[in-house]
Amino acid sequence: MTEIKLYNTKTRKKEVFEPIKADDVRMYVCGPTVYDRAHIGNARPVIVFDVLFRLLRHVCGEKHVTYVRNFTDVDDKINARAAESGRSIGEITAETTQWYLEDMAEVGALEPTHMPRATGYIGEMIAMIEALIAKDHAYAAEGHALFRVRSYENYGALSGRDVDDMIAGARVEVAPYKEDPMDFVLWKPSSEDQPGWDSPWGRGRPGWHIECSAMAKALLGDVFDIHGGGLDLQFPHHEDEIAQSCCANGTEEMARFWMHNEMLQVEGKKMSKSLGNFFTVRDLLEQGVPGEVIRFVMLSTHYRKPMDWTEKKRAEAERTLRKWTVGFTRDGLINKRLADGVPDKGVIDALADDLNTSLAITKLHELFNGAKTDQNWANFKATLSLLGLGERYNLGASKTFTRIMDKARFPELQELSERLSRARKAAMQSKDFSEVDRLKAAFIEVGLEVRMSKDGVELVPSAGFDAGKLEGLL
Repeated sequence: MTEIKLYNTKTRKKEVFEPIKADDVRMYVCGPTVYDRAHIGNARPVIVFDVLFRLLRHVCGEKHVTYVRNFTDVDDKINARAAESGRSIGEITAETTQWYLEDMAEVGALEPTHMPRATGYIGEMIAMIEALIAKDHAYAAEGHALFRVRSYENYGALSGRDVDDMIAGARVEVAPYKEDPMDFVLWKPSSEDQPGWDSPWGRGRPGWHIECSAMAKALLGDVFDIHGGGLDLQFPHHEDEIAQSCCANGTEEMARFWMHNEMLQVEGKKMSKSLGNFFTVRDLLEQGVPGEVIRFVMLSTHYRKPMDWTEKKRAEAERTLRKWTVGFTRDGLINKRLADGVPDKGVIDALADDLNTSLAITKLHELFNGAKTDQNWANFKATLSLLGLGERYNLGASKTFTRIMDKARFPELQELSERLSRARKAAMQSKDFSEVDRLKAAFIEVGLEVRMSKDGVELVPSAGFDAGKLEGLL
């Protein structure tokens, strides 16, 4: 069996992964708060842990891996969005949850084994809070329930922070109902216009951290194998999860391995609406960037390194995928080449070494360049699939992948696009657009949609496209 090594945030070193039960590998990853579209940074942990899910299934067997990723569907951001829009909370969370699932499917992510919603586990959260209070790790005050941070001596171990130092550096106003500034909310009261549930502390709703502890316990048990998420969740969210889970369950740990992916930037800068570089996954898809390209760019950087989304990387990813598409389609043997193949051992070993996806892609290039036989191509396809790049690859199932397919199958389109672009540039100088109009009419005649913008010219096959007439245009 392949030996998997993963970097464990808890121990700050790479360790051999040995599941608690060999035939029951369990992983929990913090999911989204569903109040809006997922931005490009939200996609990174989804893709990272999707690759780990695929690797674990390949090594341990699909039936022996359980992957849980939650939806937070009760949150102040959701309440605010409902108040702003005049729509119900249920309507907003149902819509945005579906958006999330659709967008993550476009970037090639498999659906986890379980996708619990916080509102479905309120009873479990209340029971866990009651257990914490009974053990004197939590207390009730003014309609709230709060966790006593100093009652858990290992608080701060995951993030390497000292409680006293945290208090000294705090600049937040201390709530009067707290015994200690570091105590965090497990339950809080709800007003009449906010979602709420009856509890021993009055009508209210859960704090953020208790949600994951309750859902993980219900679906994976008191202690499980892997807990993952973005680096921004390490403190306080994951630190708080550990404290309340260990204290409520009477365990020394919540998860054996803690894994965190680094953050994402855009063109070297932090993504921000104020900088104009903030965009969602759906924004990219609607701009014509295929989901496979988004995934490829993400996989090009190791998950523990900061990820920089750039236009250059996007273009390079699209060129690579286009080249690979040509490899599968140039001689009409696509169906034969999609026969059963075996994932490459070098790629598996790269993934098994703390998800070294950048090395895996390097090896994919080597496999492609060395593919000579039908079996080579089948193995290459199987290896792509292991990385989540194969499910829709050159099968036409992904609408957003159509552009790459068309450009790959019909390289003439690039030459024709460049010709129109040159004619357009000349016309801007001469003010004579007759040649531009002539070319557009000729392209439309063979079934091409002509798209012109400040970024350039693109020709897209539409209904009635006749590839046989392309040669006559050259």
